[in-house]
Amino acid sequence: MSAFSEVLFLLAIAVASVALFRRLNLAPVLAYLFAGILAGPSIFDLFSGSHQINFIAELGIVFLLFSLGLEFSFPRLIAMRNMVFGIGLAQVLVTLLVGFIALYIVGMSWQAAFVMSCAFALSSTAIVIKQLSENGKLQTYKGQLSVSVLLFQDLAVVPMLIVLPIIAGAGEGGIGIGLWFALLKGLVVFVLIMATGKWVLPKLFNEIARSKSDEIFVLTTILVALLAGAVTHLFGLSMALGAFLAGMMLGESQYKHQLEADIRPFKDVLMGLFFVSVGMQFDLFSLMDIWYWLLLAVAAVMLIKVVIIQLIIRSFNYKKSDAWATGLMLSQVGEFGFVIAALALEHSLIGSDVAAIIIGVGVISMGITPFLIAHAEHLGFWLSGKNSPQLEPTDNPQIKDLQNHVVICGFGRVGQTVSRFLKMESIPFIALDVDPTRVKEASAASEPVLFGDARKLAILKSTNIEKAQLVIIAFDDLPRAISIIRLVKQHAPQAKVLVRTHADDYLQELTEAGADEVIPETLEGSLMLVSHVLFHSGVPVKRIFGRVRRERKNHYHGLHGFFRGDSSKTGNDEIEYLHAVTLVEGAFAIGYQLSELDLPLEQVEVSSIRRNEQDYINPDPSVELKAGDILVLLGSPHKVEKAEIYLLEGR
Repeated sequence: MSAFSEVLFLLAIAVASVALFRRLNLAPVLAYLFAGILAGPSIFDLFSGSHQINFIAELGIVFLLFSLGLEFSFPRLIAMRNMVFGIGLAQVLVTLLVGFIALYIVGMSWQAAFVMSCAFALSSTAIVIKQLSENGKLQTYKGQLSVSVLLFQDLAVVPMLIVLPIIAGAGEGGIGIGLWFALLKGLVVFVLIMATGKWVLPKLFNEIARSKSDEIFVLTTILVALLAGAVTHLFGLSMALGAFLAGMMLGESQYKHQLEADIRPFKDVLMGLFFVSVGMQFDLFSLMDIWYWLLLAVAAVMLIKVVIIQLIIRSFNYKKSDAWATGLMLSQVGEFGFVIAALALEHSLIGSDVAAIIIGVGVISMGITPFLIAHAEHLGFWLSGKNSPQLEPTDNPQIKDLQNHVVICGFGRVGQTVSRFLKMESIPFIALDVDPTRVKEASAASEPVLFGDARKLAILKSTNIEKAQLVIIAFDDLPRAISIIRLVKQHAPQAKVLVRTHADDYLQELTEAGADEVIPETLEGSLMLVSHVLFHSGVPVKRIFGRVRRERKNHYHGLHGFFRGDSSKTGNDEIEYLHAVTLVEGAFAIGYQLSELDLPLEQVEVSSIRRNEQDYINPDPSVELKAGDILVLLGSPHKVEKAEIYLLEGR
């Protein structure tokens, strides 16, 4: 197989793996690792030369560290300095020390023990932050503790990458000298790159910004990252260190956000290639022979990290439940562990068998992480010997006496806005939310907010739902919303249900589930803007209200469909667009009435017809089409394209 065919096959495997893992709601990192395992020597054995793999891995590490430096924020670090340099520093040092001693005792060389303990001390920033954001736990104490530890771990990667080549190149007794020499070289490189970043790069990027060329901007950014890596490599240090310094340097500039937006596609692709290269070093068959030892290693690493992290957090006077929960969230081995393993393997500090164990432990522990984060709170309370904070509001006589009140499910931005207006009108209400921090803050301000999931009948009944007049679902989550609607309609049929959504994509599903009214934020915002425009244009208020009322009654039908542009999303056949078709002389549809055409069968609607400089909105089905008519079609891109061919050619 030629080199081109090998690369093509590798990309095809990567694309298919990412698509599959996204459908399974798993992290893309795992997909790239899986693709690497398939492409590696265990399955397809695409690349025979290891230098090709090492080259991809080196580039991947460079851009991974460059992106880390770009996102590095001194103000954020200073604001969280107590947790970062207190808990974070202690976690890395203690985990590294415990791991090193344990591995050295079981018979590993001190070099291999150091590499493995470095890898095991690090957690997955990408997966933990993503899962915390999706579960709404980023702003909780547990979330902030996790972010602080992760931030220090990301910083700790840099000295680890510096130390590994020194350990590999130092003779017996020469490590101390090597470290001091590396520190001196690192200081020189730091001053050189920072001076360049302060006096040279701003002028360079100012000139590039004036050219208004995205291509030059992106290419220059990539060039700067690689040049910085080349400088550190020239001094005998890791290329990743130079890339990190370049990213940190550019991260403090006025172009930071533009750089992040422009380089993200390149960063994601190169990071993906790096993780693919890591997976290619995964010896699947050798690990299958020792699968029980691998599972034991996963359990041991995760258990040790949980215990260490919770003990350290407890020593800083945080709650035991938060300490256990944070330990569970950070118990995995992260993507930088793969970076450590790849660099150590390149410098022959470890063998391929040890690297495979590190990768195996990382892959399995990362796969378990989403479950642990989703249940960390309840597990944290259980491990600390306490019950989960499930309030029993039925014991509150004020809630028992509520009637004709409003129940708000979700007390985020929308829920709180609704509650303020209800309070102004003295309308009684009670809110439910699953964010303990938000409930605590709101309760401290005497807001009637209770902790609990509205999908549970016991929680819903505790709000005296049988006597409520209205239920508002203030979050945008279709499965949860449908569950609550059905529960309310079953046990409180007298209560009307209003559902807030971002758009009207699932309007029909929510209505069929029993929602009395669905309010799409985006479309309602458009209606409000139109109302103001018409009012300032002199249209009578009564007519404006009539038009808005009709639009709502028609389920916002007139707000559907827009003409596509270069920035429009492509590839989604569910989005409806407008497209104009001119009936030229000889077109098939000329002489036919709209009702005689098969457009409705193709799920395409004729939104309007323009004839003789006159627009006919929602034309009558009996209208006969003529040459020169301009038909505005509404539908998905694929179906509109078929309809256009049918109108012009009859096929």
